[in-house]
Amino acid sequence: MTTTEPTPQPASSADDTALADALANEHAAIYAYGLVSAHSVPDNNWLVTECLIEHRLCREECIAKLHGRSVAAPVAAAGYKAPFPVSTPADATKLALQVEADTAARWRAVAELADNGDDRGFAVRMLTESAIRAARWRVAADITPASIAFPGGTET
Repeated sequence: MTTTEPTPQPASSADDTALADALANEHAAIYAYGLVSAHSVPDNNWLVTECLIEHRLCREECIAKLHGRSVAAPVAAAGYKAPFPVSTPADATKLALQVEADTAARWRAVAELADNGDDRGFAVRMLTESAIRAARWRVAADITPASIAFPGGTET
């Protein structure tokens, strides 16, 4: 098949690489939320649905940003391995919290490495949304505190 579009190139700048890494993480997050959905209590269905929608929207924005720069956007893998077995509602909540922690770390890296205000603003917005999702999961699981001071980092 031929196209008149330029061939996308691999990420070459730290900013583009961080954005591509964040996109790859969004693909994994969407997959993981399928597991979360299968094992969550019905009272959390609204939260699973909101998280899935937000991660999908973020994925689409990332793809558009990378394509706008003629940078090859990583595609989703056929499957992903959960970091631990997920078979109970508690496991599902733990996985959702891990997904949001991983997502926050990726978006924090994009914010730190961004070479322009648009990318930095986008990354901060995505980092904030991830922190909010994590707080919602903590509230749903009666975990206190509901939020952490520096999402995406190793600071305590």
